[in-house]
Amino acid sequence: MTTNDMREFLETGVIDAGRMRAIEGNAVALGHPALRMMESAGRAVADAVLARGPSRVLVLCGRGNNGGDGMVAARYLQHLDAVDVVYPDCGSTTPSAAAQLALLRHSSVALHPVRCAADVDRLGRLFDEADVVVDAMLGTGASDAVREPLATLVTRANASGVPVVAVDIPTPGIRASRVISFHRSKVEGADVVDIGIPLEAEVYTGPGDLTLVPARASEAHKGAGGEVLVVGGGPYQGAPYIAAMGALRAGADIVRVASPAYVPTPDLIYERLEGKAITNDHLETILGLVDRADVVVCGMGLGKESHDVVLAVAEAAERAVFDADALARPLPAAKETIYTPHAGEFARITGTESPADLIARGRCVKAAATAGTILLKGPVDVVSDGARVRFNRTGAPAMTTGGTGDLLAGIAGALFCSLPAFEAACIAAYANGRAGMRAAEERGNGMLATDMLDYIAEVLFRRSAPE
Repeated sequence: MTTNDMREFLETGVIDAGRMRAIEGNAVALGHPALRMMESAGRAVADAVLARGPSRVLVLCGRGNNGGDGMVAARYLQHLDAVDVVYPDCGSTTPSAAAQLALLRHSSVALHPVRCAADVDRLGRLFDEADVVVDAMLGTGASDAVREPLATLVTRANASGVPVVAVDIPTPGIRASRVISFHRSKVEGADVVDIGIPLEAEVYTGPGDLTLVPARASEAHKGAGGEVLVVGGGPYQGAPYIAAMGALRAGADIVRVASPAYVPTPDLIYERLEGKAITNDHLETILGLVDRADVVVCGMGLGKESHDVVLAVAEAAERAVFDADALARPLPAAKETIYTPHAGEFARITGTESPADLIARGRCVKAAATAGTILLKGPVDVVSDGARVRFNRTGAPAMTTGGTGDLLAGIAGALFCSLPAFEAACIAAYANGRAGMRAAEERGNGMLATDMLDYIAEVLFRRSAPE
């Protein structure tokens, strides 16, 4: 199999800011630096400007990486009669944009720092004399309204009457004649250029995907991280508790375990179910707990005699993760569902053996994902929601030990509190595998699933976003 064979799993159409940030982060991790991507992007913008045959170009830059793209373009246009770069001289600047500004100080361009609307008004002649204006003010990461001095730059550009070439996405309110987007279109009608992002940055999970995990607000209160209910145990005692601790380490604030089995774990809330197995007699208690949970994780250690309960839980749950013994026919389906089968369980719920060939396996999982998102565990995990397919290759041989799949289900449950099913499953697979790799470095083949717990939190939350 070659990487080319995986092209069918590339997504198409307009891409949102979060997904693009994840892909760029994965590209950086694969060895394609942010500055190299910025260089390619800026060169493409310069080529688009040069196609109009200008003598004088005005480049309007912001403080983020979109501004850095514009600064690269200005450098590639410095041979023209006049290139003027206007940028805000206030607030913080991304490291990549700062590096490009430093290079411009050694280039044949005129730099015009501005701090307020009055500073922009004093540059009126630049708008009057320009043949082309480049809009590199606010990129896909912008969320606030356009503020000064950028607001006046937008007004002036709109009044200039000359073509405006927007970088990646137009700044809100600006009149763009052409939009040059990088890798994938960010708005309808954009012209897309390739900036050399490796295919694997998009079809495989990577550290860039972690940027999709929401940050906890400084004013967050107890429960803001979500409440997870784990339903399992009876024939097997430890599995639901391993899953529950995985949910806690993956950011859930409150995790309850409804089980006949009691394993003293002070961080978890135990909801006692009398007897040796979960039966319909427990339904009233369980369904009351389902109503208060953001996500239900069900199946670990359950045994094969409780499927009626599983189906009732599925019918009541808004969001659920089904694993292990819950993976049986008839297939349980909540309003939104993640399934986490291994190969044998996948065959049990679909009637189809998963192919050995990775491409064929991706197609098979995609075809099977009709009731929710499937995360098929294996040496390379395959995740699909029936429309998209993503692969994950983190993990270690030592993860064949019991309980690592229970941890994965718990991690997925916690992430599902704040992310859509597909994204939660992809990030759970990546984080679980990375935690297993870290634990295996310490313990080798003597690693326990519980050895992974601290590393789960480290992978998910002790990270720095790509520039």
